[in-house]
Amino acid sequence: MSCRWIGSRQLAVSATVVLSLVGADEVFAQTQLPSVTVEAPHRQSARSQQQSSQRTARARSAARRATTAPSGAQPQIAEQAAGAGGGHERANGPVIGYLARQSSSGTKTSTPIIQTPQSVTVISAEQIRDQKIVSKFDEVLRYTPGVVGGTYGADFRNDWFLIRGFPAQNESLFLDGLQLFYTSYASWKLQPFNLERVEVLRGPSGILYGGSAPGGLVNAISKLPSAEPIRYIETGINNFGNAYTQFDIGGATAQPGGGQVQYRLVGQAQGGGTQTDYVYDNNFFFAPSVTWRPDADTSLTVFGMASHSNTRALNFLPYVGTVTNAPFGRIPTSLFVGDPSVDQFRRDQEMVGYQFQKSISDSVDFRQNARMAHVDVYYAGLYGLGYATTPAAADITRGNFYTRGIATQLNLDNQLEYRFSTGALQHTALAGVDLKYYGIDDRQGFGMGTNLNLLNPIYGTNLPYSGPLYQNAYLTQGMAAVYLQDQVKLDRLTVVLSGRQDWVDLNNNNRIGTSQSRDDSKFSGRVGAIYNFDFGVAPYVSYMTGYNPVIGTNAAGQLLLPETSEQTEVGVKYEPVGLNARFGVALFDLKRKNALTTDPNNTLFQTQNGEVTSRGVELEAVANITRDFKLVASYTNYELFVSKDLNPALIGTVPTNTPRQLASVWTDYTFSDGPLRGFGLGGGIRYVGSSFADQANTARVPAFVLGDLALHYEWDNHWRAALNVVNVTDRIYVASCATISSCYYGDRRRITASLGYKW
Repeated sequence: MSCRWIGSRQLAVSATVVLSLVGADEVFAQTQLPSVTVEAPHRQSARSQQQSSQRTARARSAARRATTAPSGAQPQIAEQAAGAGGGHERANGPVIGYLARQSSSGTKTSTPIIQTPQSVTVISAEQIRDQKIVSKFDEVLRYTPGVVGGTYGADFRNDWFLIRGFPAQNESLFLDGLQLFYTSYASWKLQPFNLERVEVLRGPSGILYGGSAPGGLVNAISKLPSAEPIRYIETGINNFGNAYTQFDIGGATAQPGGGQVQYRLVGQAQGGGTQTDYVYDNNFFFAPSVTWRPDADTSLTVFGMASHSNTRALNFLPYVGTVTNAPFGRIPTSLFVGDPSVDQFRRDQEMVGYQFQKSISDSVDFRQNARMAHVDVYYAGLYGLGYATTPAAADITRGNFYTRGIATQLNLDNQLEYRFSTGALQHTALAGVDLKYYGIDDRQGFGMGTNLNLLNPIYGTNLPYSGPLYQNAYLTQGMAAVYLQDQVKLDRLTVVLSGRQDWVDLNNNNRIGTSQSRDDSKFSGRVGAIYNFDFGVAPYVSYMTGYNPVIGTNAAGQLLLPETSEQTEVGVKYEPVGLNARFGVALFDLKRKNALTTDPNNTLFQTQNGEVTSRGVELEAVANITRDFKLVASYTNYELFVSKDLNPALIGTVPTNTPRQLASVWTDYTFSDGPLRGFGLGGGIRYVGSSFADQANTARVPAFVLGDLALHYEWDNHWRAALNVVNVTDRIYVASCATISSCYYGDRRRITASLGYKW
């Protein structure tokens, strides 16, 4: 297998398959596969009976697909009818309130969460709206069990998050079931307003998706065309002068002779200041999509997205002066340690792709999802390296950094789902072929800048770095995989068996050193079982392994080794009869081998240690207590430590910037009648436990508690005004420290006023 083959052929092959299947309805109708059973199937007595059976089966299939959809598939014609008491819900469609019943991310089939033997959390667009998350995607994850969102505080360059203690932003970000992998600084940006829901899988989840971080993955589901008309526009501004306008417009048109064309346009323009001097946060995105439904069994959605981001780096502050007092006191959160004449972080990002679905028969569905993504990141700036002499002098040294990363990613995922029975066993079998290509032109340079006095900063004394590059290479990763899965139901028992074989081709075309290549292959698997009692309790157990082919080199120029992982998880899910809620508890034991850490001898590179273990417990509650009263709550407590390492002194230590306890609760209530009709109040509390700032675990970052608030008012069935406050008490805190020289302030109080109109 070669990367070139994957990169140049996969989209051409996929287009051929789509075109052949769009017009194949009559052929499939003539050759419909019967359900497989142990008993002999009843023979039809006449041709007319066979045709009638086929028409009936196809009607059942259309009805079934109207309420469910697989991972990455486009929304179906029928709209969600769920209310506070439940009802039909598409597995990737909108969620009314906060409680989702269905999810496709865990199995790539439409499966109730209560029947999935894995920890799954779904964050609805309504929750994102209520919390007024405008710019940073990692803020969406802040109330999720087992997840730390915004690891590096108020950093607008990238989204940072941990899942079960492990960094996950590089490998574990997925959009519509397809990976958005990145290395170096060529990161992707997701816009919260463009998302229908966000699904978080905890534990190794690459069995169906390919290489991802061992803690789990995040699968964001885009807003795509719907049969129902959508007309919405909103504008807002916060106390830092950062304003935005966003819109969501969609609808459908009937076609002569039957069929339907649906469309949707989602966009946002946002920009202005932040809590840090000289740091702005400017973003623009536009995401059009069109769905063609020639009949009830066929759909093709074509989508695109273009975005631009412009901001600056911030923080990189010393431990003394942020976590603890320096002789001069504390460093202001507004201090900019870069240089306005040099600093810039600019990202241009484009995506285009399609989602195709064909119902071959009542028991067989074919799906194909493809996307090409391109990102160009330019980043130049100065950042703090610690005190030049002693903290009393208040001078810090600064590095002058430059990088340009231009990356292209191609994804093609083919899925064939077959539902059948063997005696008392009901099967939902899934077979897939997954092809990926990633290539990056990566250039990086580093030199020393001038010192900066923290009490009297003087800017304009530096030029952008223009010296020799320490990294100048074109790195590629090609991956081909096949995966199989069977969801077997016997009465109330569901067993899930999954397996995946990956073949990976890595190449480092080094322009200033030795070029290297390597081929890897690995099998990963999963087995899980869950039993659904009739009173709503569902205990489960699962075991899964993971494989993550890491791209990049260490300080010696050697290709990094692939990561592997394994996890055992037991838990209980509970959906009380008569209450629209779900509660869950999960206990897990997770091991990550060849884990990446910052090289202590050269912080511009990463190295790999032996093994890191994460074990703990997660509690979760999510409820639509009524249609107007919604709640999410979680608690996480885990033990994370280095279990194997070439350096014996590190065994038993906790990796830096990793809190071991998390807790949160958010609720929102809207008055539906009386004199306060239309008014609503929401609020939340977040607790993030202490973490360490050094490998030896001698410097601790304190825990912190933050409060969030939301006030909103809806009237005339058209208007919605809201006032949202993040960090109500304006607590000054350090979100984390990567080293004792690199600490990151968290968000100061941010007040956002907004006004929306729908028609």
